Amino acid sequence: MTLAEVQTSAPALSAIALYQSLLRHDAPFILDVRNPDDFARWRIEGRAGLVVENVPYYDFIEDEEAATARIPAGRAVLVVCAKEGSSQYVAELLRERGIEASYLEGGILSWGNLYDRRDIVRAPWGRIIQIARPARGDVSFVIASDGAAAVIDPLRHTAPYRVAMAEAGARLTHIFDTHVHADHISGGPALSHESGAPYFVHPYDAIHPIDMLPATIAYTPLDDGQVFRIGQVELRAIWYPGHTLGQVNFLAVAPDGSRYLFTGDGIFLRSFGRPDLGGKGEAWTPLLYESMTRRLPPHLTDETVILPAHFSTLDEADAAGRVGATWGVVRRNNESLAHLASAEAFSTFVLGNLPEFPPQYVEIKRVNIGLRNPTEAEAEELELGKNVCALAQ
Repeated sequence: MTLAEVQTSAPALSAIALYQSLLRHDAPFILDVRNPDDFARWRIEGRAGLVVENVPYYDFIEDEEAATARIPAGRAVLVVCAKEGSSQYVAELLRERGIEASYLEGGILSWGNLYDRRDIVRAPWGRIIQIARPARGDVSFVIASDGAAAVIDPLRHTAPYRVAMAEAGARLTHIFDTHVHADHISGGPALSHESGAPYFVHPYDAIHPIDMLPATIAYTPLDDGQVFRIGQVELRAIWYPGHTLGQVNFLAVAPDGSRYLFTGDGIFLRSFGRPDLGGKGEAWTPLLYESMTRRLPPHLTDETVILPAHFSTLDEADAAGRVGATWGVVRRNNESLAHLASAEAFSTFVLGNLPEFPPQYVEIKRVNIGLRNPTEAEAEELELGKNVCALAQ
């Protein structure tokens, strides 16, 4: 059987169905048949215990029996390739051998472009909606209250935000980026162009940190302590330099007294944002320490819900796929925070645990302040893979 002759009796699994199974921790064995270089760059990840094996498609062509022997017996198998065709072919081969095999509909590209919407809170005063891109570990939010809506850290594709606001019966009034991101292309400028709503960025982030060129996009500068009203919700900007010079956290206070801190890449549930993506890790580490020890604590209670812009593993999400926890829980579980006893200890820990610097992050920064306008194919390539914005552990 050749690829052109492949039958389509093998069932297809959609990206959203795969995500649901990853959240439930009952995903099948994942057989990735892309070439090893592509697999090494990025792959499907889930909760601890997920098994993903790379057996390239051409191995099945050269020696089908040997390739099949690498699949554990008695397991349902999901075959994944780049776009779909090769995984259909391999799934059919496996089914002919009596293995329960399916393929990922649309290939791994469909997984990479999956957006997932879930309520963080739904109350009489309004909603906070999480919009995540699970394959990348990217998280963004919509606050909707009394017919008004704000988007925080919008990802590249704008349709999920329009859908979420339409479902909430809200009109976009404010767009915020906690900082000019390096790992993904922001949807902020596009949403602003589509809606006319202002796009807010701290002015320190409106200069490329390496090129030292100013932004060419239209934006409204943010001030430390600036307060906004989104319906019944008060939203306060808290300057938090360190990950970038213009990183800002946003504290939302609802009329019932509940508090939500949108931390961007400031503090994650299990780590915090690395200070070297502007090429100035040693210079920015002390700023990050100052932010974590002095700028942030006055705004926190143990009941404040921390809502970050990224997660490193799906284990950080709860059973419903929500990425958030109270500050009391984060303070107990985030082992990285144990290194705040002194500026010296913090600097040693941070500079000794910096992950590899992805070169494409410099280019994404250029895109996000308007210095470059990529094609769709170029944007896909720049964003390929999972974010590495957190400090390594």
